[in-house]
Amino acid sequence: MNAPTQRLGQTEFIAMIAMMFATIAFSIDAMLPALPVIGQELSPGNLNRAQLIITSFVFGMGIGTLMSGPLSDAFGRRPVIIAGAGLYIVGACLAWAAGSLEMVLAARVLQGLGAAGPRVVSLAVVRDLYSGRDMARITSFVMMIFTLLPALAPTVGAGVILFTGWRGIFAVFVLFSVVSVGWFSLRQPETLLPARRRPLQAALLIAAAKEVFSRRLVTIAIIVQTLIFATLFMMISSTQQIFDLYFGKSATFPLWFGFIAIVAGTASVANAQLVGRLGMRFLIRNTLNMVAAGSAIMLIFLVFGLWPDWAEFPAYVVFSIAVFGTMGLTIGNLNALAMEPLGHIAGMAASVIGAVATVLSVVIAAPVGLAFDGTPVPLATGIFLAFAIARLAMLWLPND
Repeated sequence: MNAPTQRLGQTEFIAMIAMMFATIAFSIDAMLPALPVIGQELSPGNLNRAQLIITSFVFGMGIGTLMSGPLSDAFGRRPVIIAGAGLYIVGACLAWAAGSLEMVLAARVLQGLGAAGPRVVSLAVVRDLYSGRDMARITSFVMMIFTLLPALAPTVGAGVILFTGWRGIFAVFVLFSVVSVGWFSLRQPETLLPARRRPLQAALLIAAAKEVFSRRLVTIAIIVQTLIFATLFMMISSTQQIFDLYFGKSATFPLWFGFIAIVAGTASVANAQLVGRLGMRFLIRNTLNMVAAGSAIMLIFLVFGLWPDWAEFPAYVVFSIAVFGTMGLTIGNLNALAMEPLGHIAGMAASVIGAVATVLSVVIAAPVGLAFDGTPVPLATGIFLAFAIARLAMLWLPND
């Protein structure tokens, strides 16, 4: 079958890219209801080891993120996205058949490696076609759908467990990848013409990496992205335990998680409408101002027991919405800022930015998750510190 040649309309393009972006969040969030079940079956002596199913995937994704961009700069966007999806599917099948937790973890690393292709290279595809505030607006719509689709992931995971057991979740991952990347392969033309490709040579890759980090704007954008992603992983790591052990709402956790994600997804809609008028820096700075202040209030009320019994759970839900919503008002803008001067090495730039932000955010978030003491205090502390430091870092960002 010949590759498509006609450029997609903007609506279809946004929906398709968003679905490939959502591969990452869906692969993480759908696993959350399965962790206790997998722990009981494959690691009954140490149930906490089941959490490695999340971090092993992110670890593989971080490695794959660094590789997939340069490969797409050398061979084109389409082959790398399609090959990554194939690797992801192989990993899902191995996890489905695994008889030990160690095998599941190895398969999840493979899944993460493969998922990096559609996730990272799709950002380079956006940069190939759009730049500046246009790219920020497109990315905002993508982030909105990216947030809304995985909102259903824990509910899907819980339903699959109910009818097929935890292994069925990996069959759903295969189906999701076939649909999303199949759509891409059938409809999206190649966006990196042969004349613009860069040979896969170590010297060129090192030079491109140096260029990424030689620009203050890009470096600050990576630092801020890292800290914002860290708050996301902190929340994902701890929130099910908080719902279960602190609030006693484990049965309704998938529904609450979906509600939080859907409401938070409206932030991306707001960003798409506002970024053209107010600018990317303005939105990032003021969003960080608000969430840092809100996190400080949440932390103070928790530490000193100031919340009335009836208000504490609604306050935590609002806090969660604010943390997830921050993604919609910042990440697309930060990506656009970082990628704006790097269009000539878009694939490598997307890889470096994504790899550094992902791996370091997990390093920052993991101790916060491990510090869980039965209350939301460690989570609120970590999130406040991350937002506060991110806001300080914005002071060094060059002005428009």
